[in-house]
Amino acid sequence: MAKDCSFDVVSEFDKQELVNAVDQVKRDLTSRFDLKNSNSSIELEGDKSITITTSDDMKLRNIYDILQSKLVKRGISIKILDAQPVENALGGNVRQVYKLRKGLTQELAKKITADIKDSKLKVQASIQGEQVRVTGKSKDDLQAVIQILRKNEDKYEAPLQFTNYR
Repeated sequence: MAKDCSFDVVSEFDKQELVNAVDQVKRDLTSRFDLKNSNSSIELEGDKSITITTSDDMKLRNIYDILQSKLVKRGISIKILDAQPVENALGGNVRQVYKLRKGLTQELAKKITADIKDSKLKVQASIQGEQVRVTGKSKDDLQAVIQILRKNEDKYEAPLQFTNYR
């Protein structure tokens, strides 16, 4: 009897790369002419959220654009950023919190398993906490599932990675 092969579909990010990207944005805040004396700051709270505080909405958008470019350069998808509403902060400043998405939500995991079942490949998908395990007898079928999920990645609100391929 053939041995089953499997892989996991997860949504994670490299925490150290995220720290490095936020540090680069902090350096840009002190060196960029348009942001130099704007009393702007960016803070990373563990692996839960990023908070940007600045004097007005235009500077907030500029800092967010810088953050996006630094994340992309470091190979982190900007889909991990879940923007919360802009709040007023002390001293007439504005603050925006970006929660960090990690792990698959139940709805997203169900959508992924439904897409895998719709592919009519001979594989089984099961939800295991914040990940989806895909098993099958043929490695070719597993590769086809990965290609299908990569092709449909735009309709998922979180970035997908494929781990534990055996």
